Amino acid sequence: MNIQGMSAVVTGGASGLGRATVEKLLSQGAKVVIADLATSEGAAVADQLGAACRFVPADVTSEAEMLEVFAAASRLAPLRATVHCAGRGGPLRVVDKQGVPGALDHFEMIVRINLVGSFNVLRLAAAEIAKTEEVDGERGAIVLTASVAAFEGQIGQIPYASSKAGIVGMTIVAARDLASRKIRVNTIAPGTFDTPILARVSAEAREGLAKAVPHPSRLGKPSEYALLAAHIIENPMMNGETIRLDGAIRMPPR
Repeated sequence: MNIQGMSAVVTGGASGLGRATVEKLLSQGAKVVIADLATSEGAAVADQLGAACRFVPADVTSEAEMLEVFAAASRLAPLRATVHCAGRGGPLRVVDKQGVPGALDHFEMIVRINLVGSFNVLRLAAAEIAKTEEVDGERGAIVLTASVAAFEGQIGQIPYASSKAGIVGMTIVAARDLASRKIRVNTIAPGTFDTPILARVSAEAREGLAKAVPHPSRLGKPSEYALLAAHIIENPMMNGETIRLDGAIRMPPR
């Protein structure tokens, strides 16, 4: 699928993997709507990136707010791509050191944002993309974001790993479900990437994370995620797949 001339939505597009994806799609001629929280830098980023970029504040778990996002994108050009980068982590043990069970409300909150939010974006994006005319036998592509934690979640990551594993599980089902509408669905599972979230940890911890990657032995660059996201959109045979983007890392228990 040719990115030139389409509109695309990128959730979490104000920073990190999302912002890099916005910049990549703009560079290839798309018009892009950033969907991010009202408290984010989305408005400033959209202003900086130019007239082909818009910011629509939205919580990915809100049907009404995400409908506004997709409507805004369709006003710019036919909506043919959505890259869903929004999500969050948060530590939780099954039972803590004092023997207290992990907080159920915290688990539910992470799963709601990461997994329920992904389904909300997926279903609304698909419904909007399905309204477009076919081009070369397809209507569009949706890219979700999981994590290597879906496969090797570490101690303390149980809500995050569970939610990301759910995204992996929905990928092939969604791709098969939407095949009749000529919409492809794929997921990227990043390893350790140099994003604003990771910037909060110490330099020593960042160095340790980088050394744990076999090759290249460094943190991933958001631009590398964006490069893969754009390729998935462009490659018509790429469907129903979860792709690890991790430098061959396999996460240890801690």
